[in-house]
Parts: sequence; C-alpha cells; structure tokens
Amino acid sequence: MKIFSFDTTLRDGTQGESVSFSVDDKLLVCQKLDELGVDYIEGGWPGSNPRDKEFFDRARALNLKHARLSAFGATRFAKNTVESDANVAALLKAETPVVSIFGKTWDFHVRRALGITEVENLALISDTVAYLKKRGREVVYDAEHFFDGYKANPEYAMETVAAASAAGADVLCLCDTNGGTLPAQISEIVAAVRKRFSGVIGIHCHNDSDVAVANTLAAVQAGATHVQGCMNGYGERCGNANLCSILSNLELKLGYDTIGRENLKKLTHTAMYVAEMANLPLRRDEPFVGPSAFAHKGGVHVSAVLKDASTYEHVQPELVGNRQRVLLSDLSGRGNIAYKLKELGFKDSIIESAGREILQRIKQMEHEGYDFESSEGTFELLVREAAHPEFHPFEVVSYEVTTKLRGGGAETITTASVTLRVGDSVHSSTATGHGPVHALDVCLRECLAAIYPAIASVHLTDYKVRVLDGKGGTESRVRVLVEWTDHRRSWATVGISDNVIDASWRALVDALRLELMRLLETDEPATANVRDYSWAV
Repeated sequence: MKIFSFDTTLRDGTQGESVSFSVDDKLLVCQKLDELGVDYIEGGWPGSNPRDKEFFDRARALNLKHARLSAFGATRFAKNTVESDANVAALLKAETPVVSIFGKTWDFHVRRALGITEVENLALISDTVAYLKKRGREVVYDAEHFFDGYKANPEYAMETVAAASAAGADVLCLCDTNGGTLPAQISEIVAAVRKRFSGVIGIHCHNDSDVAVANTLAAVQAGATHVQGCMNGYGERCGNANLCSILSNLELKLGYDTIGRENLKKLTHTAMYVAEMANLPLRRDEPFVGPSAFAHKGGVHVSAVLKDASTYEHVQPELVGNRQRVLLSDLSGRGNIAYKLKELGFKDSIIESAGREILQRIKQMEHEGYDFESSEGTFELLVREAAHPEFHPFEVVSYEVTTKLRGGGAETITTASVTLRVGDSVHSSTATGHGPVHALDVCLRECLAAIYPAIASVHLTDYKVRVLDGKGGTESRVRVLVEWTDHRRSWATVGISDNVIDASWRALVDALRLELMRLLETDEPATANVRDYSWAV
C-alpha cells in the first residue's frame, strides 16, 4: 500500500531554533529530497518573507524528477474576499503545482485568535480551498490543532474538515500542532475521520510529548495515507515528526511503500546532507541514520554481534545507508578488540595474549582520561606497536616552548625547540609558529623530514581541548584531541596531561609515529618532498 511522503523541512523545519537555510541552501536541499524520492516538498510561505518569495521564483528552474513542490499559506483573512487576499495571491504567484493551506479547527482558536464566529471560519476554509482548486492547484488542507479541537468540540472539528472536503481539498491533513496527543488518542480520532471521509487523510505531528513518530505510525495504521515530517526532526519547539524514522519504520517494519527500498539506502546520506546545509551536527543517537544508531560498545553486545548482527540490531544498517560500528572503551571486551583488529587487517598477526594486553591497556588508559571512541588513531598505534615491537621510528630527547610579548604587548611570538633520536643520529630543530602547538609541529616535522620525507603529507585538521576534572581549576588534567589527514584518510590521536602543551605534544607525536608505522606496513617509500610548514593551528 502506498503512503505519500510530504517533507516540510524547508518550511516547518526552519521554524526550529538554530535552523536556517539560505535560498541557495533551500534549492540544494530541495533537489536532494527529490533524489531521495519524497512525493511532496513544502518549500516555504511565499507571502510571509522575501527569502521564501525568492526561493519560489528561482525554484521554477528546478528540474524535479519525482517530487511535487508545494507553497504554504493560510486561509483568507476574515476582512478580505478571497480574490483580494494578498497571501492567497502570493500562493498562486509561486506557481507551484501544489498548495498547502492551514485553517482553524479548534473553536477556542476561532474565537480567541481570529475573533470571528465558527460559521465565519467555515467560510474562510471553503472559499480558499475552492478558489485554489478552480485555478488548477492540488490542495493539501492542514487542519491546524485538529486533535485539540476534536477533544474540545468533536462536532465542530469535523465540520471544518467537511468544509475543506466539500470545497475540493485533495488531502485532509490532521495536525497535532501542540504535540500533546498520545498514540492511542491519535489512532481513535483518525479512525473516526477515516470512517466519515473518503480520499486521502494526512497526519502532521509535533514532538512536544516525544511521540511524534509513534503518533504518525498510529495514524497510518488507523487509515492515514499521507505523512508529513521534517528531516532529522527539525521544527519549532521540540521539532516535527522525524521523517527519517517515519519512512524507515513504514518501509521496514510495517511493509508500506513510501520512497521505495532502493531510495531508502540514500536516507543516511540525505540526513547528513540536510544537517550540513542547516549547519547543525547530525545527532549521533538519531535512530536509523545517526552515527551511533548501529554502534556497539559493551563487550557482551559486541561478542554477540560478531556471531549474528541481529542479536543487537533491529534492522540491517545498509538498508538505510548506514553502517555498523564497534567502539572501544573501558567497557570493551575481547570481541571489541577482535572486531577492530579485523577492521585494521591485524586479525591473524596479533596473538591472543597481545590482544588481551591491548584490552587491559585500553581499560587503564580510559581510566586515566583517554577517549578511544573519538581517537581510533591512538588505538591503531597501540596495535601496530604490538605487531612490530622492534620498530621505533624515533625517540624524543627533549622539547621546549617559549612565548614572549613584543611590540608593547600587542603581539606574541612563540618559539619551540625539539630534539629527536633517529637510530644512531640526533636531529634538532628550532622554529617559530602561530602558537605553541604550531611551533612544536613545525619542529617535529623538520627533524623527521630529512629521514622520512613522506611525513610531509600529513596535516592537522582540527584541535580540541577538554578539561577532565574541573574541580582543580587551572591545575586540572586536560585531554587534547588532534585530527589529521594524509589526503587519503582521516584519524585522530589523543594526549592526556595536567599541562595542555604536554598533552598536545603527546597527541602530535603519536600521530606522526602512527603514520610512520603505516609506511612500514605498506613498504611505501618515503620519497615525498618536504613541504611548507607555514599552516596555522
């Protein structure tokens, strides 16, 4: 059975705190949602702001392959005729094939918010729907506050929907605008509407009671065939129903046809893309599409997952374009280590006793403040050192950092000196930098570059500091996480100390030591040219 999907990320989603899209962003997201296979995309309210007006002007040039674009607005103002209403005119001027309009369902809102009679409100709904239908638009009627209105006055709530239906609305969408209704109530009320009206019944839920997805599924099971929601659950207050979860549950759990199984494999990528456009991090624990959705940490869980993933995974992650992950921490067991060794290609080269030793070392280091979940480069270094205990690419003899004020205190200059022993030779370097971490990194590279030129391809991309025990004030221990890339892959290393410079140094050293261990494994010749080190942290 087909359930129509209606995405309102670009309209209702933008009403969420910190969610903001430029016109260019909205156009790109619109194209991405079309590629996902969504049936309807609500682009905004052209009568409310210049940004949405520009979006619809430019959206005419979009070549959407599947989705139908919808403009959003309200029923006519009570003081206006439908022909003279500016907001209605803006909806038509947007030239979208679909128009979504909302009207009042709750008699309390009719009297308090609009200040008109219930009969006058019915005329607003009927006039607006009929006017848009006569001009060739597919009309989605959003019955605002339907469930609250039904609970307060079921007869009048039904009359408002009947007015929209009689005027020709293509979809009667029931809205839990305040997000306060629970699934059993949703199911009962939708069933009552379904019994009275034929055609397409829709559902639009907000997440104020944390049951928006459950409410949407309950509505579908009670007869709704049109679902509205936002990618990643964006929306006002606590957000709208998360369309990612709705589509996944309908397709994989309830057997309905929404965007199709093949398109569902694009879901995680699309969720990440929309989050990037919104300039918000994708929630790690977001169901189905979050990075932690199929991540396993506890040793007992990992042991079972290695035997059969379905022991702790309710669906295969690949079905929604996600992947299984195993995390390392003080909760890890031998299964976690076995999984990661296989992932790194060391399953057969690390003996069981060495694996146990690595596990115990991880537990101890986690107790000291290390975080292996976010610094898998540090774990990889432990593994490679266990596999090649004879290989020591370099030893640190000493390092020193000084920072001085100059120019009357308007500028600082940082100088670092580093001495390393490589085999039988000693190499020293002194350099200035934009801060102590940069200066130390320049020195470290200059010492190594003469012997290991390939190290020049490794570059720092991010640097984070976290205080581990804040009660100590400036004497607290800190954890420094440093992220790297060699233009083929990225990884992170971590350093712990009560001195932020020392913690940074440890993370720097481990990152470069790891890259040299990798070069040993691949027998890659160290022939890269020494590069300019003038990038800043």
